[in-house]
Amino acid sequence: MSYSDKHYGNGDPDCPICGGLGYVRYDVPDDHEYFGKVFNCECREAKVRRERIEYLRRLGGLAHLADKTFDTFRPEGLGMTLPQKHRDNLRGAYQRALEFAENPEGLLIFTGGYGCGKTHLAAAIANERLERGDKVLFVTAPDLLDHLRTGFGSEEDEGYNERFEEVRDVPLLVLDDLGIESPTPWATEKLYQLLNYRYNAKLPTVITTNYSLEELELRVRSRLSDPDIAETYPILAPDYRRGGVSAEMSDFNSLSLYTHMTFDNFDLRYDLPREQQANLQRAYELALQYAEHPQGWLVFLGDYGCGKTHLAAAIANSFVNEGGEALFITVPDLLDHLRAAFAPNSHTSYDKRFSEIKSAQLLVLDDIGTESATPWAREKLYQLFNYRYNAQLPTVMTTSHKLDELDPRLVTRMRDKRMSRIYAILAPAYLGERTAPPRSPGGYGGYQDDYSSYGYGDE
Repeated sequence: MSYSDKHYGNGDPDCPICGGLGYVRYDVPDDHEYFGKVFNCECREAKVRRERIEYLRRLGGLAHLADKTFDTFRPEGLGMTLPQKHRDNLRGAYQRALEFAENPEGLLIFTGGYGCGKTHLAAAIANERLERGDKVLFVTAPDLLDHLRTGFGSEEDEGYNERFEEVRDVPLLVLDDLGIESPTPWATEKLYQLLNYRYNAKLPTVITTNYSLEELELRVRSRLSDPDIAETYPILAPDYRRGGVSAEMSDFNSLSLYTHMTFDNFDLRYDLPREQQANLQRAYELALQYAEHPQGWLVFLGDYGCGKTHLAAAIANSFVNEGGEALFITVPDLLDHLRAAFAPNSHTSYDKRFSEIKSAQLLVLDDIGTESATPWAREKLYQLFNYRYNAQLPTVMTTSHKLDELDPRLVTRMRDKRMSRIYAILAPAYLGERTAPPRSPGGYGGYQDDYSSYGYGDE
């Protein structure tokens, strides 16, 4: 190879090969394919590669996410003390993202609340593939639809078709925040067409969403639910960016009003009739066991003032004292906060508010059944129940109603013995005079079925 001895050009001034020119020409016969051609010197290759990656990053929508890499992700959370289950879950998500970046195949869907780390992991996969020379497109679902709309005029519109094909055929697509787009028929149809094409072509696709798959449009859900092509990984961690700020500080968490309700000051009321006292003792033991290992659902039934709210609050306070984050809220207040999030002057979007509630590490729903039973309220509660049921998130519930007075869709989730434990408390109210004689387990508030299946005396 020949090179210049002048220190100028785009190469390394100290390069012994090109002398700083940045290019080399091979000394070959005139009939050789390299004759008369110049090539990047090896000292310039690194710079050219970096420039190409930056160009692809800008082209692929990753310019503002260059710092979102596997090296900068913290699987243990940012200064948070997470329950072991959540630490294992977050590290598992990190490991799965690493594996996908190494061998991108099929569809990988990360679900979870705002700030749990799913976008960081999706961007880390994209940045890793860019470093390896792949063409990647990273785009949020609303931005994608806006991009397509600007070229949309008719089905024959060349601008639209070209844009759609560009997105549809990209070697790796990362679709962030699926589900927050405006659910117009046009938007729903375009997303389905895109995902259906990539599903059938088995093109590597990473998706993040704040919703469970059950909340997505039916046709889209069918593509994302196929275990032969798609894998869904729910991330259970709370807001990754909060760095350990307790959920107690949330503006809709009522736990601060119940900090005085602990296991230590729970009154076991030894003055009660033996059967009722034994029943209350068992409720206390169940709550204590759940607080030590919060898994699945625990549902307390009983009259107002029987102690069920105290036990639910004691579980939440114990969880927080162990470094976890618990959200305690009455159901009517929960629905009020969700309604308020729709207001134009709300400082928190509805999606963010609902995501904070449904993905809480430990959620305590007090007074189920006292809310206004509007179709909207029933639907929101079902969405919340369904999400936590499918994600198997720890949830404590209290109600003064018979189960057959509640929404059957909620009761179906509560009654799943693999997931939920229902226990009826027989004790009358702590305060006020007893207005009726003690009731037997078989006659208490219509809870006979719950005792035969879950309750009194059940170990």
